[in-house]
Amino acid sequence: MCQHQPMCPTTEAPDREAAQVLATCPEQGWTLLCNGILLFEDTGELLPDGRIVAPQRPLVDHTVPGAAA
Repeated sequence: MCQHQPMCPTTEAPDREAAQVLATCPEQGWTLLCNGILLFEDTGELLPDGRIVAPQRPLVDHTVPGAAA
C-alpha cells in the first residue's frame, strides 16, 4: 500500500497515526492516512478492516489549585 521511504507505520504499529496524510476534509472532521486509517478530529479511528478505535480523550482535572480537599 505505502510507497513512501521509509514506509509508513502499519495499522498495527503503536505509532500508526504517524503515517502520511493522503486526504483531509476538515469541514467533516476526518483525515485519510497512507496506511488506510481514517482518523477523526475527536481522535477516534476507523481501521481498514472495519475495526473502530474509540476516541482517546484526555482526562480533565476539575480540581481548583489551592482549594481545600
